[in-house]
Amino acid sequence: MRQLVVTCLLAASAATFAQTPPANDSVYQAWGGKAGIRAVMDDFVPRLVADPRTAPFFRNANRENLTAQLTDQLCQEAGGPCRYTGVPMNLAHQDLEISRRDFNALVEILQQSMDAKDIPFAAQNGMLARLAPMHREVITPVSE
Repeated sequence: MRQLVVTCLLAASAATFAQTPPANDSVYQAWGGKAGIRAVMDDFVPRLVADPRTAPFFRNANRENLTAQLTDQLCQEAGGPCRYTGVPMNLAHQDLEISRRDFNALVEILQQSMDAKDIPFAAQNGMLARLAPMHREVITPVSE
């Protein structure tokens, strides 16, 4: 069931992704505001580093900075008052050769962290729907 949700979300149009936060802050509120988002990111980043599928991408990352940047990014995407000021996603990932499989592994790990922090399923889906269009900026296109 979850894989179906992820697959459907990945099919979302990139046109729905905006760099400005959504007017609706219901996802932000359902996650417990910035503190709730930070709690999930505090769980998520160590999982990314530990999981053999994603560890190579985060081997040299400054974990505290990564956690802070992800917190601001998810806070903004959830409709909160935060502003993500990090590198644009397409530039941050351009030379990493990230596949759809790699991206899906990250989403799976995020779901584990959301479950671990008791984020309600509807709020999880709300966040994933807002983040899904980023896959176009993260995944390296396959040459034909």
